[in-house]
Amino acid sequence: MAALPQDQRQPLIAGEEPDEREETAYDSSEKIHIVGVDSDSDASDFARPFSWRKLWLFTGPGFLMSIAFLDPGNLEGDLQSGAIAGYSLLWLLMWATAVGLLIQMLSARLGVATGRHLAELCRAEYPTWARMLLWIMAELALIGADIQEVIGSAIAIKILSNGYLPLWAGVVITALDCFVFLFLENYGVRKLEAFFAFLIAVMAISFAWMFGDTKPNGTELLLGILIPKLSSKTIKQAVGVVGCIIMPHNVFLHSALVQSRDVDRTKKGRVDEALRYYGIESAVALAVSFFINLCVTAVFAKAFYGTEVANSIGLVNAGQLLQEKYGGGVLPILYIWGIGLLAAGQSSTITGTYAGQFIMGGFLNLRLKKWVRAMITRSCAIIPTIIVALIFDSSEDSLDKLNEWLNVLQSVQIPFALIPLLCLVSKEQIMGTFRIGPFLKTISWVVAVLVMLINGYLLLDFFKNVVDGVIVAILVCAFTVGYVAFILYLVSRNFTFAPWSRQSKHIDLN
Repeated sequence: MAALPQDQRQPLIAGEEPDEREETAYDSSEKIHIVGVDSDSDASDFARPFSWRKLWLFTGPGFLMSIAFLDPGNLEGDLQSGAIAGYSLLWLLMWATAVGLLIQMLSARLGVATGRHLAELCRAEYPTWARMLLWIMAELALIGADIQEVIGSAIAIKILSNGYLPLWAGVVITALDCFVFLFLENYGVRKLEAFFAFLIAVMAISFAWMFGDTKPNGTELLLGILIPKLSSKTIKQAVGVVGCIIMPHNVFLHSALVQSRDVDRTKKGRVDEALRYYGIESAVALAVSFFINLCVTAVFAKAFYGTEVANSIGLVNAGQLLQEKYGGGVLPILYIWGIGLLAAGQSSTITGTYAGQFIMGGFLNLRLKKWVRAMITRSCAIIPTIIVALIFDSSEDSLDKLNEWLNVLQSVQIPFALIPLLCLVSKEQIMGTFRIGPFLKTISWVVAVLVMLINGYLLLDFFKNVVDGVIVAILVCAFTVGYVAFILYLVSRNFTFAPWSRQSKHIDLN
C-alpha cells in the first residue's frame, strides 16, 4: 500500500502498538486498571463526569514526579535563599513551581498520547550519534543529581547518629535503598507509590514542625509571595531557585510514570480523561512540594536573614546552626531537620533509580531484568559518591564547592531534555490530535528559553570565576561552541515520524 500524504498519516494513538520486542515502561500485567476504561461507550464526543474514584486511581505518578522538587539540592537552595534573601524570593519559588508544572504536564501529555516515554521517542526520532549523545547527557545529569541526593541522605544519617556514622557509611546505607525499591516494585506500582506518599508526608510534617517552632513572620511571608522583589545581592539565589526546579531526569521520568495506568489510546475521550486527572494530580502534588519548600525557606529566613552566618549555611551545618539558635523542645530541631532531610534524600535516590531504568532502557532498548538495570543504575551513582564522601567528609567548604559543580552539571543538561520534549509534543505525526496548539507552544518555548537563559547566566558566572589560564579558556570555548551547535541542531531538526521497529531508518506509516 502506498504511503499516505504527510497530513493524512494516522497519529500513534490510533496506529499500531509497539512491537513486543521493544522496551516498554510497564508490562501490561503491571498497569493499573481504571474504572470504566473497558466501557462500550467511546466517550470521544462528550466529557465524562468527574469521579473521585478515578482521580484516586490516577493518583501516584505526579507525587513520584514531585520528589524531584524536594530533593536535598532543592532544600539547600531553599535554605540559602531564605538565609541570604529572606522572604523576598518566595514569589519566584511559586512561579518557578508553576513553570515546573507546565513542563511536567507536557511530559505527561507526551507519554499518555503516544504510549511511549521521552527516551524511547528520542531513540526512534534521532540518528544514532545524536541519540547516543542525548543518552550520555541524560545519564550525566542523573548521576550528578544522584550524588547530591545520596550525599544529602548521608548527611541526615550522620546527624541522626550523632556523628557516629561518617559520611561514607551513610552513602553505603543509602545504597541499600535500591533493594527497598526492588522489593516494593515486586508488590506492584501502588505499593511503591504509597511508600513515596509516606516519605512526602514525613517531609511535610517535619518541616511544618520546624515552621511552628521558629514562627516566621506571617505578614512578611505573604508579601514575599505576592510582591516580586529582586536585587543584585540576591540574583545568585534567584538563579538557584529556578535552576533547582527543572531536573532533566524528571522530564524523562514523568513521561514514563503516566504509562502505569491502562488507558485506551484509540479513544480520544479516554486520553482526554487521563490528561485531565493527571493534571489535577500533578497540580496537587506540586502544591504540596511548594508548601514544603516554602516552610524551609521561611524557617531559615526567620533564623538567619541578616546574620553573619547567612552566607555560610549549607546542608552540612544547617541543622547544627538551627539547634544552637532554637535549642531542644520535645524533639530537638536538629533531629527534626535530620528526619526531613533523610526522607528527602531517600525518596529522591529511589526515584533516581526509577528514572535511570527508563532512561537506559528507552535510549538503548535494553530488555534486561529490572533488578539488573536497577543495580547498574545504582552503581553508576554510588561508586563515585563513595569516592566523593571519602575525599570530602572532613571539609564542609569542599562539599559546598562540589555542590556548585553538580549544579552546573545539571544546568548544562537542561536543554537536552527540554528541547526534545517541546519538539516532540508539538508534532502532529507523533501526537496526533493531542499536539499542543500555537498558543501553548509559544508559551512553552518562551518558558524554556527563559529557563535556559537563567541557567546560562549561572554557567557564565561559574566559569568566569573558575577559568584561569589560556589552556583552560581554550577548552571552555571549544566546549561552548560544540554545546551551542548541538542545541541549534536539536532546535532546527525537522522531525519525521518513525514506526516502532528496531530499524534506525524512518518509514512512513501506511
